[in-house]
Amino acid sequence: MKKYLLLLISVCLITRIGFTQPFSATSARKYVQDQAGNIINEFVAFLSLPNVASDTVNIRKNAVFIMEMMNKRGIQKVQLLEATTAGVPPVVYGEVTVPGARQTLIFYAHYDGQPVNPAQWAKELHPFRPQLFSGPIDKNGLNIPFPGDGKYNNEWRIYARGASDDKAGVAAILNAYDAIVKNGGQPACNIKFFFEGEEEAGSPHLGEILEKHRSLLQSDLWIICDGPVHQSGKKQIAFGVRGDAHVDLTVYAAKRPLHSGHYGNWSPNPAMMLAKLLASMKDDNGKVTIKGFYDDVIPLSASEKKALHEVPSVDDQMKNELGIAAVEMKGASLSEAVNLPSLNINGMQSGNVGKMASNQIPVYATAVIDLRLVLGNDWKRQQQKVIGHIKEQGYYVTETEPTDEERRKYAKIIKVIAGKDGYNAQRTSMDLPVVRQVIDAVKATTTEQVVLQPTMGGSLPLFLFEKYLGAKTITVPVANHDNNQHAENENIRLQNLFEGIQTMASLMLIQ
Repeated sequence: MKKYLLLLISVCLITRIGFTQPFSATSARKYVQDQAGNIINEFVAFLSLPNVASDTVNIRKNAVFIMEMMNKRGIQKVQLLEATTAGVPPVVYGEVTVPGARQTLIFYAHYDGQPVNPAQWAKELHPFRPQLFSGPIDKNGLNIPFPGDGKYNNEWRIYARGASDDKAGVAAILNAYDAIVKNGGQPACNIKFFFEGEEEAGSPHLGEILEKHRSLLQSDLWIICDGPVHQSGKKQIAFGVRGDAHVDLTVYAAKRPLHSGHYGNWSPNPAMMLAKLLASMKDDNGKVTIKGFYDDVIPLSASEKKALHEVPSVDDQMKNELGIAAVEMKGASLSEAVNLPSLNINGMQSGNVGKMASNQIPVYATAVIDLRLVLGNDWKRQQQKVIGHIKEQGYYVTETEPTDEERRKYAKIIKVIAGKDGYNAQRTSMDLPVVRQVIDAVKATTTEQVVLQPTMGGSLPLFLFEKYLGAKTITVPVANHDNNQHAENENIRLQNLFEGIQTMASLMLIQ
């Protein structure tokens, strides 16, 4: 009898204080449905702010806007973390301390975007005037008004610079916290928010900020919200990212443009020279032929190999989607290919084409090479391997415009500028105890397979978090794979944004 009396008293007390069900993926889903109008209105206002890192005035406006978003949500200690160097886009920081929490997670996204050329966007679009479409614009999606009733179709898309890369990450993280709090709950772990403002510029000052604010940025794990979900549409977790470095090349020939009839077959053509040089860097199977290019790659662990083997194949899907009949690296799947270092040509230029074409031999040809790195590669060493290969092809290498004396002395002259803002790859072990918690949290938001990627194809400066903080990072992306990030017509599919909010909320419940 005493036992039942105590039970009855407990029930009465719970009823009086107001019992709330534990927050769950279902709670987050309902919150998103109910608040879709408010979520999108705020997101559209955010996207309307130009966010190129070099635009110092507007990038600060973005930082202030994020601070207002955080203050509105009751996040504590909202502040700007400045670099030692003046004029650098700040990090927007805030935190939530949970009594009794055993872990601290830092949620990262960046608010700057790639430079834009509005002329390259579809005629209905402008990079910083967000517009809603009923589907992908290249698949006859229609421009539609934002609904006044706040009802949104998951397949609709918002087009704007930063829509997916990476203001969607900022929005997903902050709305995830909102979803928990407005459902009467609280995160299970201490949370810190870290929104960077110059990731697309190569994060040249991130190291300064991390070092300057080292004590503030201690944590058990960083959750990186950037990049796309798997091409299959399934959610994915990436345990590493590739590093990045660039090399600019300019080949020189005659000092002035020459008539191709009078001088063709006699005066060297820099466009042809550059084409041959670039072709010498890869064989017909897509393997880089530069000496030692793969020598320092750290092999995947047994766990990573197992995960890679279980990644769903999307090769046929992507070949059909992209309109290509063959892949560059023969015998390697897409997932296998991104776990190797690569050499890509970002762009080439020499003379004029199209209506501006003329019968001339140009005076120079230029190209930008993009080096993607994996664990073990050093970005500066990888650049030097490229320069060594160029010298082996008989080129005189200079870092300045060639002098008349150099032109008379050397038959093959090239200016090589090794980019100074590269960074190395990073990879977190899949065998850490916290990894299981992250996987379980993401799985709780979907009935489908969660794809585990040892390395994501894109690059982020995550090695800096290890270098300056000794921190571990795991990337949980939210954007659709066909989002056109870094290019014209960037977009976010609304279901990806909404599901991203649910995913981030689940991660905030890790104990």
